[in-house]
Amino acid sequence: METSTADAHAAEAERLAENIEAFGKRLQKVRSAIGVMIFGQEQVIDQTLITLLSGGHALLVGVPGLAKTRLAETIGKVFGLEERRVQCTPDLMPADIIGSEVLEEGADGRRSFRFIPGPIFAQVLMADEINRASPRTQSALLQAMQERRVTVAGRAHDLPAPFHVLATQNPLEQEGTYPLPEAQLDRFLMQINVTYPDYQSEREMLVITTGADEQLAEQAFSGEELLETQRLVRQMPVGDKVVDAILGIVRRGRPEESDLPEVRSHVAWGPGPRAGQALMLAVRARALLEGRLSPSLDDILAIAPPILRHRMALNFAARADGVELDDVIRRLMEPYA
Repeated sequence: METSTADAHAAEAERLAENIEAFGKRLQKVRSAIGVMIFGQEQVIDQTLITLLSGGHALLVGVPGLAKTRLAETIGKVFGLEERRVQCTPDLMPADIIGSEVLEEGADGRRSFRFIPGPIFAQVLMADEINRASPRTQSALLQAMQERRVTVAGRAHDLPAPFHVLATQNPLEQEGTYPLPEAQLDRFLMQINVTYPDYQSEREMLVITTGADEQLAEQAFSGEELLETQRLVRQMPVGDKVVDAILGIVRRGRPEESDLPEVRSHVAWGPGPRAGQALMLAVRARALLEGRLSPSLDDILAIAPPILRHRMALNFAARADGVELDDVIRRLMEPYA
């Protein structure tokens, strides 16, 4: 009996390894297909892919003109997903995103309400410049992002699967923006900072994107395969060393528990349990993207900053002392570097 159980476990482990290897190769094609459209943003592309493979949502932060919107559109095409875009403005209402009920009169004279779905009923919702929307409209996305459904007039409507929100945000120092509430920020698996491309990448972009021949993204994956990959990510084994490192980093970031004086004196609030859950999923997804069978400490060090930077806040003393949040996060990771 014990032998047959061991054989079954061995066969299951072998199937898991084969699936990881197969999907890892497919994901390299996805990388290449996105790279044809997006120049000089390899780290941003990888972090966005890790977010999707983890089943989460991404917040892309950067000044206008860095291809954030183009990346979201390309993701939808490469994965073969239904993609819709919402341009967030201060006068955008929740019903403009979620949808609303309208009163209709039938041929027999009877009146009834009919629900008209909004653009959120897509597999990839591109919320462009989300921090230009009012707080009321931003909060309308909360239930959808967490529960994958919306409620209108007391009735729940399920969203399609897979469902991902890729939101772009302008830096808060620009005029006409509203800070996202902490509860909504926590719903994003990652905050991905998009910076300027290097010289050679920007030069290549100038030549290719202003020519007569337009580059087009090609589909390299499907929605069904993405769902299967997300299930595969959750099946990947994680070693005790990696689990302990995740817990150590997350708990060290909380002022009440940290052994770091700078955290106790400079951090207003630290990452909650959802940060640890996000890290567990993301390190698995990164290992899969690299074609490895299980995550390592290097995966944590690479992916912890975009996981944590929107789940922590510095206090006034830190800002007065010129302390940067990314510097604090690097200190959290030092014991595992």
